[in-house]
Order: sequence, then C-alpha cells, then structure tokens
Amino acid sequence: MPADFDRLPGMKTSTNKPNLVRPRIYIGDTIALGPGKIDLLRLIDQTRSIAAAARALKMPYKRAWLLIDSLNQGFGRPVVSTASGGKGGGGAVLTTLGQDLLDRYTALEERINSASHREIEALCALAYLQEASVFDEESPSS
Repeated sequence: MPADFDRLPGMKTSTNKPNLVRPRIYIGDTIALGPGKIDLLRLIDQTRSIAAAARALKMPYKRAWLLIDSLNQGFGRPVVSTASGGKGGGGAVLTTLGQDLLDRYTALEERINSASHREIEALCALAYLQEASVFDEESPSS
C-alpha cells in the first residue's frame, strides 16, 4: 500500500484505520469472500490458532469456526488445517488453498486500492470538508 495512503490531517475515525477499498468477492452462489474472512485467515496464519484469531477480532470462537467452515464447504476442501488441543496444545495452519486465498485476495486488494487512490482521496476530502463545515456551524455567534 502506498505510504501516502494515510488519512487526511484532522480526519477522525473511531478505529484510526486507513481509508481503503475492502472488496467482497462472490463466487457462484456458495462462496462469499470478504474482509472479515480474510482478516480471520490472516490472523490464523499469524497466531496459528483459531481461538487467538477470534479473540483478536473480538469474535466468538463459534463464529470464527462457522466462517472457516463456510469457506471449507464452498471450496469443497479445507482452508485451515487443525490439530486437536490437549497437553501438547492444538493449533491451526492455513492449507495451501487457504494461503492461496489470502495471497490472491491481498494482491487484488492492493491493486484495487492503488488504482482507486485518487477517488479515495477525493472521498476523504469530501468527508473532511463535511466535518469542517459541521464545526463551523456549531461556532457560537457574537
């Protein structure tokens, strides 16, 4: 992502996230792949744990498991490989398919954001101008 993709000065968001296009891809009638599932896969890849990834996303474990299962069902094969917990601990790793999904989605997201940089900046400027005009209207009159 380009370094100048940061928010405009003075922009206020509750999450302090950069302004990005985060696509949702529909493949046929059974597969929906978007930011939530990709963030989950990314965190599973980093933490090697579905539970840790779910906690990081402030998501119930069951919800995380259902999202993974929906991808497994949609693609007809696993995107995450799990080992049962116990004394040695369990774990989770992305399968080749899961890593491929993550890599290809990330590449797509980067291309979309790079290609739409000007439009995103223009939208941010509109939001910044709107925010500034709200503050101007609230100023007490003399």
